[in-house]
Amino acid sequence: MANVLKGIEPQIVWDYFENILQHPHPSKKEHKLAAYIESWAREHNFEVLKDKTGNLVVRKPATPGMEDRLPICIQGHIDMVCEKNSDVTFDFENDPIQAYIDGDWVTAKGTTLGADNGIGVAMGMAIMTGGFAHPDIELLCTLDEETGLTGAITLGTDMLKAKILINLDSEEDGAFTIGCAGGMNTSGSFKYIAEKVPADSVAYEVILKGMQGGHSGIEIHDGRANALKFCNRFLNNAMKKVDIRLSSIKGGSAHNAIPREAFAVITFPSSKEGDFLAFVKEYDAMIKAEYKSKEPNIVCEAKKVELPARVMARDMQGRLISSFYAMPTGVYRMSPDIKGLVQTSTNFAVVDTRDNEVFVLTSQRSSVETEKLDMAAVVLAALELGGAEVKQGDGYPAWQPNMDSKILKLASEVYTKKYGHEPKIEAIHAGLECGLIGEKYPGMDMLSFGPNLVDVHSPDEKVQISSAKKCFDLLQEIINNIPKK
Repeated sequence: MANVLKGIEPQIVWDYFENILQHPHPSKKEHKLAAYIESWAREHNFEVLKDKTGNLVVRKPATPGMEDRLPICIQGHIDMVCEKNSDVTFDFENDPIQAYIDGDWVTAKGTTLGADNGIGVAMGMAIMTGGFAHPDIELLCTLDEETGLTGAITLGTDMLKAKILINLDSEEDGAFTIGCAGGMNTSGSFKYIAEKVPADSVAYEVILKGMQGGHSGIEIHDGRANALKFCNRFLNNAMKKVDIRLSSIKGGSAHNAIPREAFAVITFPSSKEGDFLAFVKEYDAMIKAEYKSKEPNIVCEAKKVELPARVMARDMQGRLISSFYAMPTGVYRMSPDIKGLVQTSTNFAVVDTRDNEVFVLTSQRSSVETEKLDMAAVVLAALELGGAEVKQGDGYPAWQPNMDSKILKLASEVYTKKYGHEPKIEAIHAGLECGLIGEKYPGMDMLSFGPNLVDVHSPDEKVQISSAKKCFDLLQEIINNIPKK
């Protein structure tokens, strides 16, 4: 254990969180963290269940005096989004996250922190071992939430006994979440048709960087720049200036993260090198002017590189760039019923040039199922018009708000009494696992809350120390007031 998160309260939560950070847990590769949690549970003589996917449920009987209360389930996911700055060397499958304290925040050195959702899982573990009163309790740790909620989709229907579920995957102090958007992914594959590099060419790597990125649900309304769109815009304009030939383009790393960086390797006639470098400066100045308040660190630059082995055929290059130019990204529609809530959006998330293809990944979200499908159809059209082979996932459903929820009523009363004002009650545009869990366990009464997290799904991710204490204190108080069976 690194022992850098000392001297902050509640210490038991931060100890567990730091332990979690020592066990690598990328999406689909959470086995090291899952093994740690299973070992921890058995050391404490807790009952452990595991379904065919690897989702874990840890059970502990009620503490004395709480045996007559309704059982509860605390839930969080154990995978994390793996994003790092391009100048950081880091292996998410083997290296522990390098966390540190920065004032009232915990953050990481050049990578995502994994407070989404490691801090929630740490709170559940702390409740079970910290000497706190509780009824019969279950800790549900799901896998692969970040790449499509796979763990919740495949969750066994015989895992949970509780009828009350508290999800700790929300990211705003003082807010209770009672609904979320549904989502699905649309991917495309453009066949790579290669040609030889034209004679008397030079090669440059075009680099778009310095953008904030962030969560494609939580921050999609914030007007942040999408690096892939800016990179493609550069290519489209450069074709008219210096007759570029595209060798490769890549950017983004996850369906639910707004791309912060994008890179393209291009060639053009050596006689046009001066014109090209002048265009780079012009383009850099233009995007800085367009985004000077929202993206103060945005940069477009180019560096000379060795000639690539191939470039795309002109027809393929034109179709690809046109398809990307037509690709929607960002907010499609705001909710007409809930002020400030994004109803439908799409994220142009990942592009990767491979041996035989250019792969594209996008993500659609909506609280209205028919609009989600319509948004996915728009993206499909943009890809197919460029000649891509398109695949679409089944996605996951929205979690529909229940204003008559008993756990919501109890939590609101506890919060108001404890803090002297009512909590915010909201639905969010991000995806939570509650909708899927509710389908598996009809009648489950569910609520989500959590501490302040900012810039999740980016290397600037951080969790606020003071709000984590407030969240944990609130969790204890709600559990203390769980009604009798």
